[in-house]
Amino acid sequence: MKTPLLLAGMCLALAACATTGRLSSAERLDLYRAHAGAPQKDMQFFGTLNGWTELGDSALAVWTRPSEAYLLELTGPCQDLSFAPAIGLTSHMGRVTAAFDKVLVRDPTGGPRLPCFIKTIRALDVKALRAEEKEMRQAQVQEREAPAE
Repeated sequence: MKTPLLLAGMCLALAACATTGRLSSAERLDLYRAHAGAPQKDMQFFGTLNGWTELGDSALAVWTRPSEAYLLELTGPCQDLSFAPAIGLTSHMGRVTAAFDKVLVRDPTGGPRLPCFIKTIRALDVKALRAEEKEMRQAQVQEREAPAE
């Protein structure tokens, strides 16, 4: 269920995309939150990620399969998340658990990094998310193709 405030945020994100050509991390986070389910205790994880997207310094989306993704919000800022070449997740017996497991940011220089604790885990509606991202890209192309008056 979308709230009026969330819908207003999505409209602003679409407008920003059409004018700047790129969403900010905060706008992308709003988009992902709009397509996330209720917080859940844990998620299934078999040790490899299909992909990930940083959504600012305290949230990211992780794909466990091409059609299965989760929004992970962290307890606080995660050092160098937006610049990380790779991440990892801790898990126990094939499960990543909120408030227990962590995101591990890989440092390109090999230096130590503090782990980032996962505050919430929310399943993403990947089909709806991709459809909205496609609509936003099409709106951006249409904006660029519109004749100047």
